[in-house]
Amino acid sequence: MTWSLIARDADGSVGLIVASKFFACGGVVPFCGAQVAAASQAFCNPVWGTEGRKRLAAGERAQEVLDDLVSRDEGRVIRQAHLMDAHGGFAAHTGAECVDWAGHILGDGHSIAGNMLAGPEVLEATSETYMAKSDCPFAERLILAMQAGEAAGGDKRGRQAAGLVIHHGEEHPWLSLRADDHADPLGELARLWDVAQERYVHFTKGMPTANAFSGSPTRDGIDAAIAAAEEERKAAGRPSRSAAIEYE
Repeated sequence: MTWSLIARDADGSVGLIVASKFFACGGVVPFCGAQVAAASQAFCNPVWGTEGRKRLAAGERAQEVLDDLVSRDEGRVIRQAHLMDAHGGFAAHTGAECVDWAGHILGDGHSIAGNMLAGPEVLEATSETYMAKSDCPFAERLILAMQAGEAAGGDKRGRQAAGLVIHHGEEHPWLSLRADDHADPLGELARLWDVAQERYVHFTKGMPTANAFSGSPTRDGIDAAIAAAEEERKAAGRPSRSAAIEYE
């Protein structure tokens, strides 16, 4: 099951997005850190993700880590994974018995891997769109790339779930979105990203970091930024896409 995209943005942010006809793939495939990422899929082994992330964060090279994981796992022929290390290197493994179509691409600043796909054109469209959308915000760029892969055939069984994780140089994610059981999961991620820009992205500017333990402990600037975004949205005639309910 699944195809996924790992990338590093121009500002150093790390992103991983996944889609599948498999429930809650966003909870079992992505393993990201401040500067590294690993995706474990097909007949996934989550230890490849947890151990891989830890070793990559410690400075090991992606290919070295992946070679070791593959060599130790008796189920290697049904596993698929791709990794990005802290040095910007990528590595991928597609087991010989992963369900067709299965394969991977190591691109410029990104990697893509998938199985149970309509064909190689899924990965090709994902990669081409990711490269073409460099002027878009990182989250939007990742979503658009995956939607292009879906338009090229995507998971040949259908669609059900998707997940997106982005780290801005911290061990904790800056953004983590999931659609676990949805008729249009990538479309749902796009909606959630739209809603995130109403309040969430402004709130994160005051969140603590490893180098600023207290972050911004007041709402100075945050409320003003939220209000400005709200005014801009209304002036442009864009209705809120939030499903939130407010009590009087």
